[in-house]
This record gives sequence, structure tokens and C-alpha cells, in this order.
Amino acid sequence: MKRTAILMAAALIAPTGAWAAIGCTLSNPAQDLKYLFPSMTSYKEELKEFSRLEKGRDLYAGIRDRLGSDLDPLYETFETPYTVYTVFSGKTKAGIVHGVNVPGKGGVIQVFLWTDPSTGEIRKFFFQRLESPAAKALRDKAFRARFEGMTLADFYKHDYYAAADPGSAADRLGRVVPPPLDPDGKPDYDATLRGIRKNLILLDLFVYGRRFEPFFERARAAQKGARP
Repeated sequence: MKRTAILMAAALIAPTGAWAAIGCTLSNPAQDLKYLFPSMTSYKEELKEFSRLEKGRDLYAGIRDRLGSDLDPLYETFETPYTVYTVFSGKTKAGIVHGVNVPGKGGVIQVFLWTDPSTGEIRKFFFQRLESPAAKALRDKAFRARFEGMTLADFYKHDYYAAADPGSAADRLGRVVPPPLDPDGKPDYDATLRGIRKNLILLDLFVYGRRFEPFFERARAAQKGARP
């Protein structure tokens, strides 16, 4: 199978600190991606780092506001490397796959998304690693399917409706019903949502040219307007 990989030279010239940071990669890309895309003929791995992006410091600083929480000092540093997998069927882009680490109750949770190359919609989300009291409920196929078709816009719209029109029927993310969870499992459900959101934010920066930024700006304006 043909594989287009990152040039080894990139690894040799990368700053030492970048590799001290903890990224998230597929354990067996060729096998894992073939499972997701049976028609796959090739794939490309691309290393993304904020230090290599134009205005990378500013982009990194903006993640906290878009994520809505403080960044984790272990998994979400400026030096953290990210790997984007682009899957091809012949010459056609079949999908984008990307994973993130988020801290969970039982250890790190690895959340992966397969998104549509054109629209940014979630086609599938899955866990590569999940050690949690809620693991069975969170891995449930029906639960995971509730996010299919969503984009980053749906997460920003959720913020908008929370400030401007709580309980709105148009709030697609707000309509997601959590799986049955005991109190010990709730933190990992929250971490999972955070992982999906973070994944989409990074993909918007790395792949989709910040196309969902207008939805963030609208949400931020609504939040400011809702404050006393």
C-alpha cells in the first residue's frame, strides 16, 4: 500500500521541546485507517505544530477561549505536536482523521474524529484509549452516532444558545442525551465532549482554514451581551 509520510528530516530539525510534549497518533495507522476506509488506496500523515504556523502564538492563545476552559499543562502545551491523516481513495480525498488527548478520571482519553474533507462534518468519532467507569456507555455505538453530521459550528451555536436562547430546539448539541452514567462516569463524559470540541477546533485551524470562526464570534458577542 502506498503511504505518503512525513519526511524524516522534519523530525531531525524539530525543536527538542516539541517531542517532550505529548501528542496523539494512531497506534497502527495503515491498519486502523483501512478499517475505517475499506476503499483506501493511500494516506498522508502531516505533522502540525503551532510553532510552525504563521502567528502560531496568537492561534494557540485563542484555543482557551474557543474551548471554554483552561489548557492542560501536559497534553495541551504550545509545543504539543498533532498528526493529521488524510485518506485517499484513488485521487479522491475520502476523509480526514485526527486525534487528541484529554485528561480523564481514569487517565488520558484519546478521542479521534473522522471528518468530511469538504464540509468538516463528523462522520465518526471513536476512542483509541478510554479507561473509565463509563467506558461501556461512552463507547456505545448509538451514543457516538449522535455526533455524526455535526461540525464545529454546532458547538459554537451551543454556546450562543446557552447565552441568547437557553433550551432552544435549534441547539443541536444541547439535544444530545448523555448515556446512562453513574456519578463516577460523569467527568469522563464531560472530558469526551471537550475532546470532540478540541479536535474540531484544531482541525478548523489545521485543515479547514478557520471557516467556522464567524460562529465563534457570534457566540462570543451573545455571551458578552448576556453578562450583567
